Amino acid sequence: MIKEINSLVLAYLGDTIYEDYIREYLIKKGLGNVKELQNESIKYVSAKAQARYLEKLVNASFFSEEELEIIRRARNHKNASHPKNCDIVTYKKATGLEALMGYLKLEGKDERIKAIMNEIIKCSMEEV
Repeated sequence: MIKEINSLVLAYLGDTIYEDYIREYLIKKGLGNVKELQNESIKYVSAKAQARYLEKLVNASFFSEEELEIIRRARNHKNASHPKNCDIVTYKKATGLEALMGYLKLEGKDERIKAIMNEIIKCSMEEV
């Protein structure tokens, strides 16, 4: 059963799904060189950005209870390490979002992934 998969394994998969979606979005947006793409993608794929977007969507009641449970499970997973460029709370929130992406992918819920990612992009546009 997918819900029994280690939440960090779900996040491992979800990280690629999230990043691929953002990369495709930026390329379709017309960014033409790799340096531009990398600089722009950081606004979306850094742990700080992911945590910020997760909080916005949680506060907007965007997620189902099932989705929130996946996020909580990943966020609460015992993991002693985190990147030096962000605090543990931020990192765990980002991990929660990535785990949700991995879970939805394994469940075959690609339309829900698309809806979440579109909402994240919408949030990013509101920040400008």
